[in-house]
Amino acid sequence: MVMASRISLWLAALALAFSAFAGAGHAGESEKMQVEPQADKPLGVVELFTSQGCSSCPPADAFFAELATKEDIVALAYHVDYWDYLGWKDTLSRKENTERQYDYMRAFGSRSVYTPQAVLNGRIHVNGANRTEVDGALARMARSGEGMRVAIKVSRTSDRVIIDAGDAGTGPSDAHVVIVYFEPPQTIKIAQGENSGRKMTYWNAVTGIQTAGMWHGKAQRYELPISEIVKKGGCAVLLQSAGKDGMPGPILGAAFIHKP
Repeated sequence: MVMASRISLWLAALALAFSAFAGAGHAGESEKMQVEPQADKPLGVVELFTSQGCSSCPPADAFFAELATKEDIVALAYHVDYWDYLGWKDTLSRKENTERQYDYMRAFGSRSVYTPQAVLNGRIHVNGANRTEVDGALARMARSGEGMRVAIKVSRTSDRVIIDAGDAGTGPSDAHVVIVYFEPPQTIKIAQGENSGRKMTYWNAVTGIQTAGMWHGKAQRYELPISEIVKKGGCAVLLQSAGKDGMPGPILGAAFIHKP
């Protein structure tokens, strides 16, 4: 009963998020777009690097579950694989998630990776279990212009998803349009390793990342086949700048992509 309630909460929150971040399309489309009122600049993006085999991660996973239900946060969980040797293979881990964390490590000039690590807006990292640090940093970045500066509006027709990225104003003028796919919440019983005996519910576990295009500081439109979106459990778009070496940089805009 408790789990059913939590799943219902997630579905309701995700519906609100989609409603909040979907946007109106341009006039004159050949097909009528399905759009809703939107707030196209969420407070921020939280990327949690976690593992089912990490004894320090359950508090961060619980806090992340709260973030995932907030309509003004784009929350994504990347399960990494480097703790699998401790006796339990993370059922949601992906090598690509570990690679993304190592890319952030190099971008930040860090000497090592750790879990639970929360990367906020692609700009800083903090302990993912420390809600005071996470909430405080998101608020500070929003006030200082390091939050979501570029509007991202999402709409769809019968056969495609349309992403409209706004103008840059000032600051970085080149970024990747990154599509991140994730799972709906699921409960895992951990049978071995440091968290043996625990039953955990994991939210927004990332299953794939792809670059859909480049953005150069001016308003631009991108289209994706809707057939690709419906195959996934959930989907978000990040407008993320990158360094000359290809390492991930600040996230300038973000939104959830509404599944039909």
